Amino acid sequence: MTEYTVEFVGTGETIRVSDKRTILKACIDAGIAQEYSCRVGMCLACSAKIVEGEVAQPAARALTEEEAESYALTCMARPQSDLVLDRGKYPPSIEDAATDAAAAADD
Repeated sequence: MTEYTVEFVGTGETIRVSDKRTILKACIDAGIAQEYSCRVGMCLACSAKIVEGEVAQPAARALTEEEAESYALTCMARPQSDLVLDRGKYPPSIEDAATDAAAAADD
């Protein structure tokens, strides 16, 4: 078991997370407010942009392979290196869908 440092952009929060543990679980245990909902890699509420580092997240079904290279679902992601994450950032496909839905509602 290896532990890595996970730093969150703009918050000054840093935690140590084992490569066997999800980032979300470590946040909850450390008292860090990390948004989440389903905890099974589907809703994207816990999404974070990977600024630096790598994660393993084979069960992150809501992300495409390409998105999984740049975004982590903290409920599924386990660190594979030290990380810098920007929480509350969503993959472009989700941002595009939200924009399309808002435009349709305005019509």
